[in-house]
Amino acid sequence: MHLLLVEDDAMLAEAVCDGVRQNGWHIDHAGDAAAARIALVDHSYSAVLLDLGLPGESGLSVLKAVRGRFDTTPVIILTARGQLSERILGLDAGADDYLVKPFQFDELWARLRAVVRRAEGSVVPLLTFGDIQLDRSKRAVTRAGVRVALSAQEYRTLLALLQRPGHTVTRDHLEDVVYGRSSTVESNTIAVFIHQLRRKLGEDVIRTVHGQGYMIGDAGGPP
Repeated sequence: MHLLLVEDDAMLAEAVCDGVRQNGWHIDHAGDAAAARIALVDHSYSAVLLDLGLPGESGLSVLKAVRGRFDTTPVIILTARGQLSERILGLDAGADDYLVKPFQFDELWARLRAVVRRAEGSVVPLLTFGDIQLDRSKRAVTRAGVRVALSAQEYRTLLALLQRPGHTVTRDHLEDVVYGRSSTVESNTIAVFIHQLRRKLGEDVIRTVHGQGYMIGDAGGPP
């Protein structure tokens, strides 16, 4: 697993990161909401551990931004706010689980494994087009059985297209998927990702629907 910890308490963050690595997992650490937003756009994670009481912008706003761009990455809230109303607020905003500080690390690891298992079981793991396969459980893309390295933004762009083969996916929708509704995106950003995907997967894989967006496959359905 590759995790993101969003936590401003340096001592707790160090302890969590050490424990994660001892379990053989990888972890990145963001100390505030701004750093978390950047990490979540630049990388794909198996799960996010999210503190609510961050300096400046709250962790809840980070969670809403993640769900606002249709990102289903599992999120476990880690917070000292244990009131029922706070838990309901976090779960309604899209959190998958909620753990109140202080907590036992063994319980955190168990909850992590559970939310990742649920996420992997809730989606069709393989999406295909010709000899291209996207494995959602592993966040991996192959062509003719060979792994293709994609950035997080390229991966999300391809995923959005493969979810609707034979249908036009608008540029606005792709921007929402990649960056979120509240983000300011340069007008040619999606075109750059499409160019990179064509370079890596083949020029004929993604069609441009002029004035509308992009499409994988022929209109009306999958190949």
